[in-house]
Amino acid sequence: MSSSKGSRKQRPSVFAKGPLEIPSPTEADLPKDDEKDFDFWDMYQELDTLPLPYRMINKLVNLLFDYSWEVIEEREALREIEKNRILPTTYPPGAEIQLNKMPGGMAVSQDYLFIGGVKGFSIYNLHNFKRMYVWEKLKVDVISIWAMDLGNEVLIIPVDELGIVRLFYLYKDSLFLLKAINEMDDISKQSTCVKMELSPSGDYAAFLLQGAGDIWLEVYKLPKETWLKEVEHPQFTLNPKKKTKQLQLSTPDSALTESVETNLRPSLSPYAIQDLNICFKTDLKLSPPVYVMKIKPPKPIAGTTFKSPLEIFSKVEDYCGLGSGQNHYIKDVQWEQHMEIFNASYKKYLEGEWEEEPLSTATFHFFTNSISPIPVDAKSPPGAACILGIRWTGSHNFSLYSLNKNLKDKTDCENVWPCAAPITVSQISSSSSYLVLACEDGVLILWDLAQGFLFGVIALPEGCFCQSIHFLRFFLVHEGRNVYPEVQVKYEMMCVVLCTDASLHLVTASRTTGPTSKVLVERSKKYPEETICTVASVPALPGMVLIFSRNQSVSLMDVAKSEIICAFAAPVQPVEAMPWKPLFVVSPHHPYFLLHGVHPNDNATPTVDAKNTTDSVFCFNFDDYPLLKDISKNCTISQKDLECNQAFPQVLPLEKRCEQFLQKSFQKVARTQMKGRDQWAQLRKYSLVLQKENLKK
Repeated sequence: MSSSKGSRKQRPSVFAKGPLEIPSPTEADLPKDDEKDFDFWDMYQELDTLPLPYRMINKLVNLLFDYSWEVIEEREALREIEKNRILPTTYPPGAEIQLNKMPGGMAVSQDYLFIGGVKGFSIYNLHNFKRMYVWEKLKVDVISIWAMDLGNEVLIIPVDELGIVRLFYLYKDSLFLLKAINEMDDISKQSTCVKMELSPSGDYAAFLLQGAGDIWLEVYKLPKETWLKEVEHPQFTLNPKKKTKQLQLSTPDSALTESVETNLRPSLSPYAIQDLNICFKTDLKLSPPVYVMKIKPPKPIAGTTFKSPLEIFSKVEDYCGLGSGQNHYIKDVQWEQHMEIFNASYKKYLEGEWEEEPLSTATFHFFTNSISPIPVDAKSPPGAACILGIRWTGSHNFSLYSLNKNLKDKTDCENVWPCAAPITVSQISSSSSYLVLACEDGVLILWDLAQGFLFGVIALPEGCFCQSIHFLRFFLVHEGRNVYPEVQVKYEMMCVVLCTDASLHLVTASRTTGPTSKVLVERSKKYPEETICTVASVPALPGMVLIFSRNQSVSLMDVAKSEIICAFAAPVQPVEAMPWKPLFVVSPHHPYFLLHGVHPNDNATPTVDAKNTTDSVFCFNFDDYPLLKDISKNCTISQKDLECNQAFPQVLPLEKRCEQFLQKSFQKVARTQMKGRDQWAQLRKYSLVLQKENLKK
């Protein structure tokens, strides 16, 4: 049997007859080669004499050796690359909150951390990580939770395992239950909350509910001004039959209950709030949210009921619903003929069993009154939401509904933005200024909602389809540093797009230049374990995003340089467990983020069993790390410095930009005139020289 290189073709060996001699130094004395003086010997002659089965086995073994050698060389090359690879600095967490069970969601406000748990939720002081209160009144656990600041008050919205959503109001040291939105006495009529959304100012809430084979969206107005008056003047709404009920926290057991690690340094913020003895009050009944409207999925397009085209024009006379496709003049017979042709053409593809299509779900966003995509009769307060935008699964249309409605008004969409392909992802910026619609064909549609202006349409690279969109606050690169302008810049949009192939793209758009796309991270073929699974923007660090990878690593990327700045280390679940779905929350108010992690108990064998692990919430404060502290503390640039710098004209006020434009125009005209004068002077001088020569002749 030959060696691993034996499968490669080699020339037959040639041997000279007789003894070898030293050749003469002169070319003339060299002997002439003759074929008779040489013998040809085939190295594979012995193998060829073997029977056919043995020769086949020999070839297969040689192929196996060659393939193994190629694998060895590839692994050696990867090992060399790994040795020369520069790994980023890894920072440990600054604080840890130990839990007795995996948290059912996390949410942060200005001063509090809310963690869903067993039969309720817990409230923590966000500055020292001490648990302040536990509300445990449910029969099942909380699986998700939201929180929003309403001035100095906080609105808390947990959802339990039954899909029941409840609204709580935290005012100073008092916690109030406002309403259970979808709780029913009859369990057969019970609906579950699939998704919810709050308006940026907290004046509206929308809940996507599902039940009895149907799905719908309910919109409520939140009377936050009324709540504040009722808690500040409780004598007008106090119910004397009920007494204040306060839950006292027992001394926590280190083995079963939650505790805060004291050996870590939780120096989150210099602003400390006083620990309050929060109590749950039932003697004061606050006003419930006000029901606004109920929105159902659009009906399938069917045959027309109109008898003449004039009825259609009268139906869309006020432009409401124009573009939805519901108002047409196609009859049932035409639809049936079209379906027959379609079924006959694609019969072989339609045969067989088909899975039942799931219920259509909705993604919805609140728009503030800084935009007016549709005419509204009533005026909303500044900053309040006035438009609700909805897209349904598989739909080409993005529908707009006015929130200034009465219960007697019809729930019809006032405007429709149709797209060429079904919309798969939609995202609105935190300030409700920009909107991005991602279509099924990989096209992104970018809108400036504040001005009602379309930035443009851009297509992602071939084979890339949008999975999620994350907006970034507009930043500049000044002297090699990412900085935020002191004044908010208009007509400039930035967002990070994560695609289904795990590639990451930076999309920017401007009113003057149009949208552009830049690849930040390509799908890693050499390191599949580093495939990106989730991305999150970091408001405290300009131009930075958190990247969560499949190997349960967390890194910070600078999108301007497409470089990894650092990494964050926290114990997480074993890699052998289910695919990692990171549970985290990034604070919009402070320079840190919180991450749920799991680490094995002391003297426990490494296993995925939940009994041998401890759930914790780890806090990473950027100010605790010297590299990031400098970025966080010096993240803005003054307007005066920008006005002195001619490299950023897009951040200047309109008057200043016009002034610079006029100055450049005048300078250009002056240079053109001076150039023309110089050319005229040279031409005149040349003509005088010619005249003198002619006179001499």
